[in-house]
Amino acid sequence: MKIKAISAILSVLGLLFIPVVSNAQTNQYPFQNHKLSFDQRVNDLVSRLTLEEKVAQMLNSAPAIPRLGIPAYDWWNEVLHGVARTPYNTTVFPQAIAMAATFNAQALYNMADYSALEGRAVYNKAMESGVAGKRYQGLTYWTPNINIFRDPRWGRGQETYGEDPYLTSVLGDAFVRGLQGDDPKYLKAAACAKHYAVHSGPEPLRHHFDIDVSAYDLWDTYLPAFQKLVVDSKVAGVMCAYNAFRTQPCCASDILMNDILRKDWKFTGYVTSDCAGIEDFFTKHKTHPDAVSASVDAVLHGTDVECGKGAYLSLVQGVKENKISEQQIDVSVKRLFMIRFQLGLFDPVSIVKYAQTPTSILEDARHREHALQMAQQSMVLLKNDKVLPLSKGLRKIVVLGPNADNKVSILGNYNGNPSRLYTVLQGIKDKVGANTEVIYEKAVNFTNNDLLNYEDVSKQFTNEGKQGFKAEYYDNTGLKGQPLAVRTETVLNHIWQEGQTVTGNIIANDFSARYSTTFKATDDRNLALEIDADNGYRLILNGTIVIDDWTTKKRELKRYNLKAKKDSTYNLVIEFWQGEGNAHLKFNVGHYVKTDFNDLVRRHSDADAFIFAGGISPQLEGESMRVDEPGFAGGDRTSILLPSIQTELMKALKSTGKPVVFVMMTGSAIAMPWESENIPAILNAWYGGQSAGTAVADILFGDYNPSGRLPVTFYKSDNDLASFVDYKMDNRTYRYFKGKPLYGFGYGLSYSTFYYDNLIVAPVVGRGKNVSVSVRITNKGKMAGDEVVQLYIVNQNNSVKTAIKALKGFERINLKSGESKIVKFTLLPGDLSYVTTTGKTELIRGKVGISLGGSQPDEPNKTSGNIIKKMISIN
Repeated sequence: MKIKAISAILSVLGLLFIPVVSNAQTNQYPFQNHKLSFDQRVNDLVSRLTLEEKVAQMLNSAPAIPRLGIPAYDWWNEVLHGVARTPYNTTVFPQAIAMAATFNAQALYNMADYSALEGRAVYNKAMESGVAGKRYQGLTYWTPNINIFRDPRWGRGQETYGEDPYLTSVLGDAFVRGLQGDDPKYLKAAACAKHYAVHSGPEPLRHHFDIDVSAYDLWDTYLPAFQKLVVDSKVAGVMCAYNAFRTQPCCASDILMNDILRKDWKFTGYVTSDCAGIEDFFTKHKTHPDAVSASVDAVLHGTDVECGKGAYLSLVQGVKENKISEQQIDVSVKRLFMIRFQLGLFDPVSIVKYAQTPTSILEDARHREHALQMAQQSMVLLKNDKVLPLSKGLRKIVVLGPNADNKVSILGNYNGNPSRLYTVLQGIKDKVGANTEVIYEKAVNFTNNDLLNYEDVSKQFTNEGKQGFKAEYYDNTGLKGQPLAVRTETVLNHIWQEGQTVTGNIIANDFSARYSTTFKATDDRNLALEIDADNGYRLILNGTIVIDDWTTKKRELKRYNLKAKKDSTYNLVIEFWQGEGNAHLKFNVGHYVKTDFNDLVRRHSDADAFIFAGGISPQLEGESMRVDEPGFAGGDRTSILLPSIQTELMKALKSTGKPVVFVMMTGSAIAMPWESENIPAILNAWYGGQSAGTAVADILFGDYNPSGRLPVTFYKSDNDLASFVDYKMDNRTYRYFKGKPLYGFGYGLSYSTFYYDNLIVAPVVGRGKNVSVSVRITNKGKMAGDEVVQLYIVNQNNSVKTAIKALKGFERINLKSGESKIVKFTLLPGDLSYVTTTGKTELIRGKVGISLGGSQPDEPNKTSGNIIKKMISIN
C-alpha cells in the first residue's frame, strides 16, 4: 500500500493532504472542547463529516479535513523492539524472540515504556517540523505480534514471543501495559495485537491460505494470548490476519470477528486489516467479486481501518447502493477518532503529559543500558564443556563467520536505527586487553564459501574530476524528473532501514538512485563486478546493460566478469530503486575464491581460541522475502538444519584441538546435531539488538553469568516436524511433542549451579480454588547469577486431551553465591483447567503433577540445577 497511490483518488474527493495544524484548536466546535467527555467530542466530530470524509478516515493514511482543522494521520507505525523506521535515531532492543528468552515480564514492560517515550518524542519532532501525518510517525503501533510460533520454519517467528501461549500472554500483557501507560485519561501510545488469530506461515501462502483447526486447538493454543490482551490488558487495537479461517478471510470472519472479538470479548477498540488484506478478498481468496463487496463485508465484521491501496473508498458506493448503512460507517469512524482523542491528539500540549516528552529522551542512557541488559538476559548458553568463560589474557583469538561483523543480523527486522551498534567482532575487541591479538576472517557466507577477495580500486573510480561516484537520488521508483539530491560517494555500501533518511528529503522507501563513474584499469586482469541489492537494480557498462534485475523484486547477488585491459576506461552506471521494506545496495570489485579450510587452520595454528559467529540472519528469514538460497524460500526455511558449509568449517576448526566457541544468531530454532555433540561451547545470541556484541563478549569472558531460556523447542532434524501447512498442534511444540528435542523449551545453562528444595503446595486443594506453591532456590556456584524459576503442570489423566505439560508460572531471580531465596506462585483456577473438544473450559479433577526448576521436567540435557516435583489431588 502506497500513500502516493491513493492521493489521486483522494484529490477527486477533495481530501488532499495539508500541512499539519496545531492540535491546540480554539473551541469553535464542541469536539474541540477538552472539558467534554471523549464520547461527546467523538459524536460531535463524526456528525459534522460528510460520507466521503468518513470513508477516507478509514484508510491507514487518513487525510486532513481542512474545514474542521483535522490534521492528516497515518495509523501505520512499528515498535516491535524499539521505535522502528523513523528518520531519527532510536534505541534498538533485542528482537522479540530474544526478549521472550529473558523470561522477564518486567523487562518487557520497561522496554515498551521506554519505546513509547521515544515514540512520543518522534511524534513531537514531526509535529514541530510540520511533517506529521506521514507513515511511521504516528502513535498507533502495530505491535505486538502474539501469534504462536508453532513451526520453526516460519520466517516471522522471530517477531513473536515463542511457542507457548502462557509465556506469550504474560509478555504480551507486559508490553501492552508498558506501551499504553497508566494515565487514567490518555494513552501514551496505542498497541495493536496481531495477527488475529490463526496465522504462522507459510509466508508464500498467506494471502490465499484457508486454515481450519479444531475448537480445541483454537482455544487451547491460538486464542489465549489474544484473549488476555483484549480482555485484561485492554489493548487499543487488533490486526486481523491475511489468511482465511474456515473459508472466510480473517477480517470478515463470523467466528473470529463478530462472535469472539466483538461479542464474547466485548472489544471496543479499533481493528485494522493487514496491508492489502482487504484487496486479498477479491484478488487472492476469491471470496468476494469486487472491492465494494469486500469492503462492506469487512466493515460489517468490525474491520475499521484498511491498510492498503484504497479499497475502502468504494464504501461510498456501497452506501449509495444500500449494501451498508452510513450509520454502520459511523461505528468504525467513531472507534478511530476515539483512539486519536485518547492519545490526546486534539488537546493542548499543556494538559497531555505525554505530549510534553522532550526529544532528548531518544536513545536515553537508561534505554541504552536496558537494551544491553535485555541482550545479556536473552542469550542462551546451550553447551559448555568447561571452555567458557574465556580468559581476557589470551594471546590470539580468531573470530570468524558471516555474523561476526554483521550489523543487519543484530538489528533483526522491523527495527529502528541506533546511532551506535556493536557487532560480535567489536564486542570482543572492546573486551580483551591490548596484548590480545584479535584476527577476523569471514571465511564463509551463510550457505557457501564463495568469497569475493575485495580489491581496493576506489582510486580508479572518477567522475567529473572527483574520485568516486556521482550519486543522484529521486523521490520516486523510476528515476523520473530531476534528482532531489546529488552528491559524490567514494564507496557504494548502503543499508537503509525503511523510513530512515537517505539524504536530504529522500526517505528510504519509494525512491531510486543512479550512480555514475568511470573506471580506469591499471593492468590486464579479470575482475568480478558484484552487486547485492533489492528491490531492483541494473549495471550498465559503456552504455550496455550487463546486469538487469530491475523488475524481479528479488534480493540476490549478481556478478559480471570484466576482462579489463591496461589503461582502458569503462563507463559504469548503477541504477537502483526501492519500494517498501529495507533498502540494501552494495557494489564491490575483486575476484572470487573458495575458502580453503585447511589453509585457514594452518595459518592460525597458533590461535588460542576460535570464535565462530554463524547461524542465520534476517537477510534470510523474515516477512514475505525474496530470497533464493538453499534451505530458504519466501522468507521461510525449507530446512531447519544449520547450513552445511558452517558445519564443515567448524569441523576444520575442531581438528586443531583448540577451543572452539559457536556463537549462533537466529530468530528461530536451528537443528545442529553435529555441533551439539562436538563443539564444546555453544551460545545462542538471537538477533540481540544494538548492544548484541557487547552482551556476547560479556558472557564469553565471564563478566555476565548467562541466564537466557529457550522460548521455542530446538528439534534435532526436519524429521521431527509435522507438515508446515498443517495447523493441528499434534506433536508440535514442547506441549505436544512426543519425541526427544535437541534442546527443550525453557532450557539454558548458567556458570552457576542452582539447588531446588523445600517445595510446599497448599495442603487442601479444591476445584475452583487458588493453589499456593513455594520453593527454595540456592546458588551453589561461585558466581552470582540469575535463575529463571519455571513452574509446569504435568498432565496425569490420559482420558482427558490436554497438553503433556504446560508452563503456568515463571520468575527471574538473582542470587549471590551461596544465597537462598523462596519463590512463591499462586495457581489460579484458570491455570488448573483444560479445554474440551468443543472449546469450552473445564476445571481439572484428579491428580496433577507440579514441577519446578530451571527447565521443563523432562529436559534431556544436563542442566544447571535440579528439578523438584510433587503430585497433588484436586477434588
